[in-house]
Amino acid sequence: MQKLIIDGKKTLSGSINISGSKNSALPILAATILNNHTIIRNIPFVNDILTMLNLLKFIGLKYKISKNNNLVEVINNNNSINTVAPYKLVKTMRAGVLVLGPLIAKYGKAKVSLPGGCAIGTRPVDLHLFALKKLGAKIKIKNGYIFASANKGLKGAKFKFPSISVGATENTILAAVHARGVTIIDNCAVEPEIIDLINFLKKLGVKIKIKDRKITIERSVKEKKISHDIICDRIELGTYLIGGALIAKKLKLKNIDPNLIKKEIIILKRMGVKMNISKNYIEIYKSKNIKNINIKTDPYPGFPTDLQAQIMILMTQAKGLSKIKESIFENRFMHVPELKRMGAKIEIRNNTAYISGPSFLTGAEVMATDLRASVSLVLAGLIADKRTKINRIYHLDRGYQDLEKKLIKCKARIKRV
Repeated sequence: MQKLIIDGKKTLSGSINISGSKNSALPILAATILNNHTIIRNIPFVNDILTMLNLLKFIGLKYKISKNNNLVEVINNNNSINTVAPYKLVKTMRAGVLVLGPLIAKYGKAKVSLPGGCAIGTRPVDLHLFALKKLGAKIKIKNGYIFASANKGLKGAKFKFPSISVGATENTILAAVHARGVTIIDNCAVEPEIIDLINFLKKLGVKIKIKDRKITIERSVKEKKISHDIICDRIELGTYLIGGALIAKKLKLKNIDPNLIKKEIIILKRMGVKMNISKNYIEIYKSKNIKNINIKTDPYPGFPTDLQAQIMILMTQAKGLSKIKESIFENRFMHVPELKRMGAKIEIRNNTAYISGPSFLTGAEVMATDLRASVSLVLAGLIADKRTKINRIYHLDRGYQDLEKKLIKCKARIKRV
């Protein structure tokens, strides 16, 4: 099994092109089921994307990729469509469940394995199924699979999610575009990735309006050849911003939209991080006097749970006590024992982490437990004294394109073995 070896205390300098958003590309790839010919640009070729493409191929779609151009072309000729998403393809990637909405909407039936992904909490699909039932789908769960049917098609409805869910919002939108009449959904997630999905669907003629957390959808799909550019990955951007604040002489992050990370920028500035912000790039520098801070993860536009583990590394270098309250997932502090092995002073009480700093981190052999936790260990390794070995890096490959290549280009001492 591969591992990363990092020799720390090496100052970073250079530039990094931020990849397209995995969390945007996955629902848009699922949405290609609704169309006959789609070209998607700025797509990140991480393992989750490749798994989704294999899932689309299993269903009956065809695709061609150009890794040099970060482009994928997907064709659905509607012949021999298999409305099944098997366990072997969904078990490692939670986003596999997103084919449920478009399959039942367009073909009237679907059999989708209950999803897998990172072990950071239960993340049930209850809200997905709640919404599909509101649209008239009949749902059964048996032998680890969701069986959904709508023999007479889906019908528009008006309802409110009991709690905010990104995946359930995406799946509901993808189903509602083929529902008769108008669908009005309240208490939706409004992440930039959902806005990107909506902008993609508008190119198919779908009439969608969004106001605050209410989304209105009117059936109007027109299959045609379209192209779409995926937004930049705000989580990758936030990760490298934190890395730059930790150990960069000067790090320039390109191919970005700073409007996607307004909350993160505010918090980093409060911590004393120095940066220059332009329309499509940010320059960031190592901060000598990092200030402690208290934050809480929240649905967008709040601070993202997907950056919780990374900013914790910055907090280990802040003077005084910092706190992170995790409000999204109940099991997202699994990186803490590994960080404590490196010398971090962290205590967990209920859903809050208390970080005392500054801590002198030393290299150790550690184990990645999920996607974002794994990259937090990389950040810790970059600033730690001596050598860090990170095991189970397959988590990293699910969500970060060319991570070690990008860091090596910026003078980091990191290698995969």
